[in-house]
Amino acid sequence: MTIPHRTLALGTLPFGTSVDEKTAFRILDRFAELGGSVLDTANNYAFWADGATGDESEAVIGAWLAARGTREDVRLSTKGGARPTVPGGGLEEAEGLSPKALAAAVEDSLRRLGTDHVDVYWAHVEDRSVPLDETVEALAGLVESGTAGAVGLSNHALWRAERARGLAGERARPTHLQYRYSYLQPRFDMPLPSAAHVHATPELLDWVRAEDDLRLWCYSPLLSGGYTRPDVPLPAAYDHPGTPARLAALREVAEETGATPNQVVLAWLLDHDPPLLPVVGVSSVAQIEEAMAALPLRLDDEQRRRLDAAGQ
Repeated sequence: MTIPHRTLALGTLPFGTSVDEKTAFRILDRFAELGGSVLDTANNYAFWADGATGDESEAVIGAWLAARGTREDVRLSTKGGARPTVPGGGLEEAEGLSPKALAAAVEDSLRRLGTDHVDVYWAHVEDRSVPLDETVEALAGLVESGTAGAVGLSNHALWRAERARGLAGERARPTHLQYRYSYLQPRFDMPLPSAAHVHATPELLDWVRAEDDLRLWCYSPLLSGGYTRPDVPLPAAYDHPGTPARLAALREVAEETGATPNQVVLAWLLDHDPPLLPVVGVSSVAQIEEAMAALPLRLDDEQRRRLDAAGQ
């Protein structure tokens, strides 16, 4: 099943933890009603929450799919490699990307999701303790067995992503990439909010633009509410002279279009060069309704020029 070209993915990280199952079901139902079909999760969401194991998000999605009978209408995306192997542990004790670890991770994800395949399976974070060719072979095997429709790399250094594609040879190679990206751009000499986050660079965007089979997904597109909520401060990496100018341009275009700043950000991403697939995490029905309303919004050339030029 292919991923639609101009669409949003629903990020489900908080489902089963900070977003209870009842609320998650309402969000998923509304997302489907509005034409959404791409769900993004992982086998470790959200292990860091009190009392959580990492099962929660996949388990909620599996329960919803079983209750609604909508598996064939949904594009499922999940990830492995970053689940702690020790209860209460962190990423330093992650399962990693060895063939054995990936095989076990995939089997457990499919069980929680209640399906025999996913549409995209991701290597969630790098694991440099494992030879890259072994990880590439394991991922290719998932496509060849029908367990995954396609495979991707999340939060990998650009050179390793490019090398992984070369190592695949004639076998299935990673065709999806997932990185942090939004309208506001961070300083690259300061850490992002999570040590595991890797931000898309101009070089990565140029590479995707040149490769016909690559699809770039961007997470944290709305900066966890940082564009619109006074109670959510922007991360320190975004504290530089370019940010106020870009925020001013964003507010100006939002007023012109009658859209919210969040919707303008999503429209800017959807019609980006190269095109991007925003992964929008929400915790309420109202938030997914606002996000999906960005799909028909098209910025004109002059508005995009102003947004792009601001803060340069």
